[in-house]
Amino acid sequence: MPINILMPALSPTMEKGNLAKWLKKEGDKVRSGDIIAEIETDKATMEYEAVDEGTIARILVPAGTADVAVNSPIAVLAVEGEVAAVIADEAKAAAPKAEAPKAAAKPAQSAAQGQGAPPPASAQASAGAAGTVPRVGLHDIASGSAAGQQDGGARQFASPLARRLAKEAGIDLGRVEGSGPHGRVVARDVEAARGGKGLKPAAGGAPATAAGAAPMPALAPSDEAIKALYPEGSYEFVPHDQMRRIIAQRLQVAKQTIPHFYLTVTCTIDGLLAAREAVNAAAPKNKDGKPAWKLSVNDFVIKALAMGLKAIPDANVTWTEAGLLKHKAADVAVAVAIPGGLITPVVRNADTKPLSVISAEMKDFATRARARRLKPEEYQGGATAVSNLGMYGIEEFAAVINPPHATILAVGAGAQVPVVKDGKIEIATQMKITLSTDHRAVDGALGAEFLGAVKRFIETPVMMVV
Repeated sequence: MPINILMPALSPTMEKGNLAKWLKKEGDKVRSGDIIAEIETDKATMEYEAVDEGTIARILVPAGTADVAVNSPIAVLAVEGEVAAVIADEAKAAAPKAEAPKAAAKPAQSAAQGQGAPPPASAQASAGAAGTVPRVGLHDIASGSAAGQQDGGARQFASPLARRLAKEAGIDLGRVEGSGPHGRVVARDVEAARGGKGLKPAAGGAPATAAGAAPMPALAPSDEAIKALYPEGSYEFVPHDQMRRIIAQRLQVAKQTIPHFYLTVTCTIDGLLAAREAVNAAAPKNKDGKPAWKLSVNDFVIKALAMGLKAIPDANVTWTEAGLLKHKAADVAVAVAIPGGLITPVVRNADTKPLSVISAEMKDFATRARARRLKPEEYQGGATAVSNLGMYGIEEFAAVINPPHATILAVGAGAQVPVVKDGKIEIATQMKITLSTDHRAVDGALGAEFLGAVKRFIETPVMMVV
């Protein structure tokens, strides 16, 4: 029988994606391993690889289509022995009534909580019938959890965050209208329910309010209310793209669920700058006559942060509701600005890598990030992160923790300032660094110890090469 090719979930946060390009057309034969399409996520453009052999009988979603729901059919594959033209006609006739399959998403480990629940058998069957998988072969998981609850005999699917928000607000999830894939309740649905919107009628005809109580005021004014504050024609409306939506969701979740606290120290970096200059001057020339490497201050900071994790292993953790994940590797994510947002590729085992290797990896990551060609495994995970705005002249700032990390280091600009040393005024180059910490996982004293270790490595760069 024909096989539906479904829109994949290429990251834990993905609910929709853009079908950027078809690399095969109707009537083309495909073999396992052929690249048939390109899918745009909020972070990258991914190649989509066929698993089954057959003929593309019908393309249901044309190239360039935005916001295609995960697990919805995008094409039909006729397998050997089937007449592709007949399959195409049947698919065309059924297209107006086609719905996304009712299967639940595969279990996802929540970035912040590390929890998931197995999907029902119908979901497993549907997944087995899918005609393609992402080329990366990893993280084929939908946003949120497939866990459901029984309400009036119906199974209600909701993301872990939506469940927690509903519990805190006293909202019956069984009465919340879900706007996620296949009707899944997501965080925005719970927030709407808190304002008395999107609630199904209660049993017995009770008013549709959260837990039977009076509607709570909305947390934020509506789009229409905000627009009404400004004269028509005085602004240009720019719709959010997928990346901006995901960044907004993740940062909102981070500030709502992570109890941040902040620690700042000042580092004297004259020794680091001298070491950087010496190392760069000693770089051999490649065949083009260019230096084999050119280290940046940020390369030293990445290495220092990783070595700080190794020196203070209790800070190398991730919070989950059930317990702490104590990481064995020192993996450091690095914020890279790209058009429309940012992405955080991860330098794995940064404590063991030479500075020249870290520098080369970061240059490669930055180039491919701006072209949206990073793979999910290259920007997911890690235990901490670096955000450096020093190149923009920012002297000091505090960054928002990016779940599932427990910390993030904000790096400011270096500046020459007068300092007192041995009773005399001297000029030194100093740089402020601020550690944002998840107080659930890293307490104040532990955070101070960790930041102190990072400061020592930055101020004594020779310790990073012994």
